[in-house]
Amino acid sequence: MRIGVPKETKTLEGRVALVPEAAGDLVKRGHEVWLESGAGMKSGFADAAYAGLGVNIAADAAELYARGEMIVKVKEPIAGDLEHLRSDHLLFCYLHLAAEPALTRQLLDIGLTAIAFETVELPNGELPLLAPMSVIAGRIATQVGTTLLHQPQGGKGVLLGGLPSTSRGKVVVFGAGKAGGGAAALAAAAGASVTVFEMRQDRMDEMMRLGNNVTALYPYQDVIAREVASADLVVGAVLVAGARAPHVMTRDMLRAMEPGSVLVDIAIDQGGCFETSRPTTWKDPTYVEEGVTHFCVTNMPGAVPRTSSQAICAAILPWVAKLAAGPAWRGNDALARGVNVDAGKLVHPALLALPI
Repeated sequence: MRIGVPKETKTLEGRVALVPEAAGDLVKRGHEVWLESGAGMKSGFADAAYAGLGVNIAADAAELYARGEMIVKVKEPIAGDLEHLRSDHLLFCYLHLAAEPALTRQLLDIGLTAIAFETVELPNGELPLLAPMSVIAGRIATQVGTTLLHQPQGGKGVLLGGLPSTSRGKVVVFGAGKAGGGAAALAAAAGASVTVFEMRQDRMDEMMRLGNNVTALYPYQDVIAREVASADLVVGAVLVAGARAPHVMTRDMLRAMEPGSVLVDIAIDQGGCFETSRPTTWKDPTYVEEGVTHFCVTNMPGAVPRTSSQAICAAILPWVAKLAAGPAWRGNDALARGVNVDAGKLVHPALLALPI
């Protein structure tokens, strides 16, 4: 199969779907791999590294999409990409269509088949292609939130870990999956007082094992309101696979927080889990609502493209190989569950009620 890897076009997105070694592995399996010139540069991978492993270099996006049968990229296609997609393309990338009805309509009109990384699901419910980016996003959420609490950044001037003679900063995390767990672990390691809201008992147990400065609670509304009111940093990492994220924090709860506090919404890709969330970019990442700084960047892992590209590539390569092997991939249950659009028809159960 001819596999095309385009340059990412989302604002300040530096990741590339296939690192040179992975592309070379596919070449050795007999596939024809095309890379848009410069696609790996922001991740530290020059065109020459790919060419040396038998990868073809396309001069621009038009040539790349013309050559490819399967398009493997990181983020959802936007305006420039959509111009080049065809009905015979098999698209494999993050899509997050629950929060993007307009994009969904465009993909349906093109008539292609699109499999979303985030909805490829194993029989045990695990999401293997979402997991590595979730871990990175969780860590970035705590790193960025820590910085935004600094007074020169408009924050309340709190050092999360505290020190003798001062109180610890307080972090509240919604969700204890890969993203929320990553955020909580980093905050706990920094010495903050951490409260994690989670519904699953096994995940609550896991959070408690992070340290004596971590508390895991069931998300009762009154308890959420109490804990959020005294928080310095709140991280949202609530996930319903393929569906729009539920709101777990209201504007009224936000009003109870101290000015200069920070909210980071990792779930913004799926619409956001705070009532006051709206998508931002790395170019203009924050805004203030009710005196609280909001960070809602839709591609958080894109800030560390070298690490992120290596991580996502290791996760997706076996699945790319299965798809490239031919139509037999449809017999793979995990990939079948990952299909969002099939030959121009919306098929994923979580998306069927979208207003498109």
